[in-house]
Parts: sequence; C-alpha cells; structure tokens
Amino acid sequence: MKIITRDVPPRAAWALEQAGIHPLLARLYAARGVLGKDELDNGLGRLLLPASLKGAAEAARMLADAIAAQRKLCIVADYDCDGATACAVAVRGLRLLGAQHVSYLVPDRVVDGYGLTPPIAQRVKAQGADLLVTVDNGIASIAGVAEAVKLGLQVLVTDHHLPAAELPQGALIVNPNQPGCDFESKSIAGVGVMFYVLLALRAELRARGVFDERTQPKLDALLPLVALGTVADVVKLDANNRRLVAQGLKRVRAGALPCGLAALFTAAGRKADVATTFDFGFALGPRINAAGRLADMTLGIECLLTDDTARADELARTLDGINRERREIEGDMREQALAMAESLFDEGEEPPPAICVFDPDFHEGVVGIVASRIKDKLHRPTFVFAASQAPGKEHELKGSGRSIPGFHLRDALDLVAKRHPGVLLRFGGHAMAAGCTVAEEHLDTFEQALAQVAQEWLDAATLLRRLHTDGPLDPQYRRADLVDTLHGEVWGQGFAPPVFSEEVEIVSQRLVGEKHLALKLRHQGQPVDGIWFGHTEPLPARVVLAFRLDADEWQGTRRVRFLVEGAEF
Repeated sequence: MKIITRDVPPRAAWALEQAGIHPLLARLYAARGVLGKDELDNGLGRLLLPASLKGAAEAARMLADAIAAQRKLCIVADYDCDGATACAVAVRGLRLLGAQHVSYLVPDRVVDGYGLTPPIAQRVKAQGADLLVTVDNGIASIAGVAEAVKLGLQVLVTDHHLPAAELPQGALIVNPNQPGCDFESKSIAGVGVMFYVLLALRAELRARGVFDERTQPKLDALLPLVALGTVADVVKLDANNRRLVAQGLKRVRAGALPCGLAALFTAAGRKADVATTFDFGFALGPRINAAGRLADMTLGIECLLTDDTARADELARTLDGINRERREIEGDMREQALAMAESLFDEGEEPPPAICVFDPDFHEGVVGIVASRIKDKLHRPTFVFAASQAPGKEHELKGSGRSIPGFHLRDALDLVAKRHPGVLLRFGGHAMAAGCTVAEEHLDTFEQALAQVAQEWLDAATLLRRLHTDGPLDPQYRRADLVDTLHGEVWGQGFAPPVFSEEVEIVSQRLVGEKHLALKLRHQGQPVDGIWFGHTEPLPARVVLAFRLDADEWQGTRRVRFLVEGAEF
C-alpha cells in the first residue's frame, strides 16, 4: 500500500478560512476541490433546475395528463436501496400531487431478474395500469419496454444507469446519462431522478392552475428518502448530490422523517437526531438491501411507505432480522470465496489482473457484497458468480462485480461481449460495480476474456493500492467536539471522509475478538487509543498510519480514538 497525501491548494484553503470556515474543514474542503464558500451552500435554492434534465418537462406533462384523467399508474422498482427509496418517493410524491391510483411492483431478484422484462410488463397490464413508470431501471429494458408498448401501456423510464447503443423504443426517457442531456449531475442516483421528475410535475401542475406557490404540496418531505438512496447507492457526491443529502440529513436530525426511517434507526441502534451519511450507508441501507437480497423488497418499500408507527416498527424489526441472516450467509461465503481467490496465485506472488470465483452453493443475493470484500482485500477487479435459482434457468450463472479505480467495469463487460458474442446473456452497471449473466458452460471463456481485458487496461501503477489521506493531524484538533463536527458533514463517494496519516509510536498492541488489533499509540508525544478492524498482523514500534477520527465514551468521558485504515512501513 502507498499512502498519498492530498494536495491542499493554499489559496482555496485561505479563501475558505477568510469566509469563516473552520481551519480544519477549510483544509479538507480545499483538498476536495472546493474553491469558495458558495460551493458549500446546501440550500434548496442552489439545487440544479429540473429544466436542464432532458425529458423531465415531457414526463411532467404525461403524468399531469394521467392524474387529470385519473388513470392508473404503476411504478416498476428495482430491488436495491436506491430502487426502494425511488419507488417510495414516486408513490408518496405522486399521491401528494393528486394521483388517485398509484401502485408499485418490484421484480424478484431470483425469479424475475433485473429491470423491466416482458413478463413484468404483462403483470403491470394485468393489474389494470394505464401508465408504467420505471425507477432506477429501464434504460436497458429494450424487450420489456417493447412488450409494454405492445400491450398499450404508456411508458415513462426514469433511470440513471449508463445506456447502451440502443435505447428503449416507444418510451419517454428521463436519464441524465442519455445522449443529449445537459443536466450537470451525471452521478445523480435513481431516487434523485424521480425526485426531479416530481419537481417538474409540480411546476407543470402550477402552470395548469391546480395549485399555486402557497397551496402546492411540499416535496421536501421526500428528501430524507432521497438522501438515503443517494448515499446507499454509492454514487459520486458531486455538489448537487451533496445538497440533496445535506437537506435530507437536516430533516432527519430535526425529526421530520417517515416513521419507517425512524424505526430503522431504532432497529439499527442509531440515533436519528445525530444522523450521519455513515448511518445511511452502513446501518439503514444494508437493512433495506437485505430484503432484496434474501427475501422480498416489498418489505423494504412498505417500511418506507407506511405511516403507521406500529407497522413501521414491525417491518423494521423484520428487516433487521433478514440483515442478520444476510451477514451470516455473507460471512461463510466470504471466507470460502476469498480462499478460492487466493488459491489462484502462490504466496508471495501478485494476484492475477482480474478475479472470478464461483461455487454451486453460493447465494446469488450476496455475490455483490462478497465481490466487494475480495476486491478490498486483493485490490483487483472481482466477479463472484452464483447459480441462478430461477425456474428453467438453472444452467445460468449470475455474477456481480466490483472494480478498482482505473478499470471501468461496464466498459470491460461491453468489450468482452463484443469479442465473444453470446457469452454474456445480459450485463449492465457502472464503472465500479456491474452485473452479468453467463451460461455455466461459458464461465471459463468469460474468465479468460475478462482477464485479457484487465491485462490490457491495467498497469503496475493502477494495480498498486493507494490510500489518499489528508496528511498529519494537528493535535489541537484531536477533540471529541471536532469529531462530531466532522461526522456531521456530508462525506461519501467522490467526496471522501477525512483520513489523516503520519508516523506514530506503537506503545502496545493486542488482538481483540481474534479479528481486530487494539492499539495504544503515541501521537505527537501524546497517548491515544486506536483500533484496526479486521487486521491481525502486529505492527512495528514506529509506523506511518492512516486513520479516521472517532469518539467513544468511557466512564462518562468521551475520548478520541483512531480508526486505522492502513499502514505504510
């Protein structure tokens, strides 16, 4: 591992300090490309306007017409947290804006697979819907959209995934990544796209005189859900996404959140009044995702939709139980998959440029999590495959991949598909995460083809694990109140949470729970506790550590401790 200190443009840091930003935050923001205080304005008025989102105005007219005619609308969701929150935002928002007949349908991961398929379109039609709206999916659903159109349904696709060369025909598309869209936030999550469609719809309804500025519904009640889905989907937190998340967090902390979210905070043992992006990404998001991985995402969506406190508590406890089961399955799979991955190279050797593992007993609901764990450990693009459990598709393998910086996973799959036609039955995704389906007989071909692409695209510099940090921590900032300040800011993908690095003295070290290294350190001459989760190898007496700041409580006193992220020695 190579620890790299981020550059801090002195002019930007000085300007931020002069504008009243705390010196530590000024340094951190400047290192992340923030040039002025105005960029840190998270007010709703600073959000990008819906007018620049291609298709949003047309979608607003389509939905306004449907509401006026009291047509039946059906939302087709995805089975991850972004899809679940997008569905809840769509249902709640459309009802707020006057829709009388709104239902939803979420595909089953095992039986239906991903996205709007022809059978899903048939089920929507059978339910009596007139207008089908996809959220967080649909841009790759060529056959599904065609079937829906053939059945006489109006189709609105709202999505954020990268489109292929061919777009669905006969549907109105709202996707910032479609050709010709000038919307600046290309990283907006699926839930954010749906929120913007609702903003456009409200403006259209105002123009039609349905209500005015004073009587219009307040859509900001949806922002806690938008924030959760945005963080949980690990999209880049550009300025617009940071504003959406900040506004959602503000409302959660003030207690203005759906009772289902409140119940999830309780089930996770977290406090909503001091909510952080960490809570969204590592406490609430996984509990909702667990429903789509092991059970039925309807449970997650219902938890986000209900306004009955007792029902919300019951659903949150159910989701918590499913998440515990997910962790057990993942733990067993992770150990087995990691052993298989490490068997691909001898001790002391470098891992191969890309890694694929498969076992007939793997559970397809957690292959993505396991792939992420292997990628983190070995720093290689990784695919983990499981046998499909769908009736009649037992010969198919479903794979989920995670990548490293510098290797665009979806583009790699696209190249594999071009070089080996027929090997990939389906694929899609983003730069850092993607999925695909292959016939079991073609797995070896896929593995070799992916390795070939990785061999061509990855060089030694890319394959060296890098940890970008914010350099040394001034001892005056090693305070619990500043830990709280840092935790309260909006951090995430593309706007990394603060990680500091410098040489420290290891006073003592011991294993706790057989998996973690507890440390007594001397940081610039002063004692501080530290812990390195998931690390068991002893450290030398002096070592350069990369660490995050945390605060724990001992005998009524809050103390700062270092959460170690890596070491260079």
